[in-house]
Amino acid sequence: MTTSPDSRPTASATAAPTALRQRLAELRGPAAAPRPLDARALAALAANPGCRRRVLLDGAGVDKGALARALGAPATFGQSLFALVRGNAFETRVKADGGEALIRLLHERLGDGSPPPPPGSVESPDLSAAGPEGRTARTALALREATAAGRWAFLDHPMLALRVAGAPAYLEPDAVVVHPDGRWTVVEIKSFAMIDGTADAAKVGAAARQAAVYALALEGAAAHVPDGPYGPPEGPRVRPHVLLVCPKDFSNLPAAELVDVRKQLSTTRRQLARLALVEEIAAALPEGTTFDLRPAEDGSTPTRPADELAAAVESVGAAYAPECLAACELAFHCRARSRAAGAVESLGRGVRSELGGLATVEDVLSAARGASGDPADPAVAALRRAAALRAEALAACGGAARGAEAPC
Repeated sequence: MTTSPDSRPTASATAAPTALRQRLAELRGPAAAPRPLDARALAALAANPGCRRRVLLDGAGVDKGALARALGAPATFGQSLFALVRGNAFETRVKADGGEALIRLLHERLGDGSPPPPPGSVESPDLSAAGPEGRTARTALALREATAAGRWAFLDHPMLALRVAGAPAYLEPDAVVVHPDGRWTVVEIKSFAMIDGTADAAKVGAAARQAAVYALALEGAAAHVPDGPYGPPEGPRVRPHVLLVCPKDFSNLPAAELVDVRKQLSTTRRQLARLALVEEIAAALPEGTTFDLRPAEDGSTPTRPADELAAAVESVGAAYAPECLAACELAFHCRARSRAAGAVESLGRGVRSELGGLATVEDVLSAARGASGDPADPAVAALRRAAALRAEALAACGGAARGAEAPC
C-alpha cells in the first residue's frame, strides 16, 4: 500500500510535540516521572480555569503534593487509607460477576420496558495492553466491537484519552456499559453510603463532576465508532445519565441511581476549552525555570532550597480562591501568598466580584473610611454606607452600655 506525501506527518508537526514533551520534562526535573492527571484533578481544574499555575503544573505532570511539602505548606486533604481500602473492597465485590449485577441494576433504573439481560449474556472484554496509549487503543477497539455486536458489554476500567490545554490526559473510569442499542453509560462506584435511596448531596455532586469528565472523554471515542446493527442510537451515544453505585444503607450490598450530568458536562466542556495552552504558559516563563526538587540519593528528600522553588512557583500566575483548599495541593502556599499581598481573592470569589476594581484589603478599608475611591463607584458607595452603619451601631452600643440597660 502506498502513502501519499500529504498523509505523511511533516517534520515540524512531529518536532513540535517532541519539543513540548522535552520542555515539560525539564520543568519536572530529569529524575521525576510525570504524574498522570485523573478525573478528580480535571474536575478541579475545570472549576478554576483561570489558574495558569495549576494548568502548567498539571500539564507538565509535576507532583504538586511533593512540591507543596518542599515549600513548607503541605496539603491536608485527601482520602484516608481506610477509605481507599474500603472503596476498593466494595468495587471488587460489585464487579465480582463480570458486571452482570451492575448491568441488572442499570436496566432496572432505566425502566424502558426492554427485556433484562439473561444470565451469561454480558460480554466483558479484556482491556489489557502496554502503556496508556496501548490501553486507550484497546478500549476503543472493544467499544467498536461491542457496539457492532449489539449486545450488553461491561468494560472494566477502560482507558480514555482527553486533550487538556494541548496535552493528553489518560483517564480510567470505574466502568463503561455498552447497551444493545449502541449507547454507552459511565459507571461511577463510590464507597459513601446511600441511605433510604439518598446519599450526601455534596458527595454526589463531586461524583457527578468527576463522571462528567469521563463522559466528555468517552464522547471523543464515540466520534470514531460506526453505528450498531440497529442503526444509529436514539439520542447521543454517550448517555447523559451516569450510574452511581454506592453501598446500600449500612451494608456492603450495592445500590444504584441514575444521575443526570448534563449540567456538569456542559460546564466541564466549556471550562476546559477556556484553559490556556500549556505550551504558551511554558514559553512565557523566565529562562531556566524548573520545578525540579533535586531529590537526594533516597529519591524522595528534596535538596533544592525552598526559596528557589518558591521563586519558580511564583513565576506562574495563580488564581487562588478558598475553594482551592479542598482541591489543590498547593492551596496553602497560594493562600499564604495571597494573604501576604492583601489580595481580596483570599476572601472568596463572591466578595471579589462585589468589590470591582478594589484589588487589596487595604484599598477596601481606605475606600470605606473615605480616604480614597470614587464616590460614584457602587462598590465604594456601598462600603462607605456599611462603614457609616457600623459606626452608628457601635455608638448606640456605647450609649446603652453607659446607661442602665445591658450593653449590646
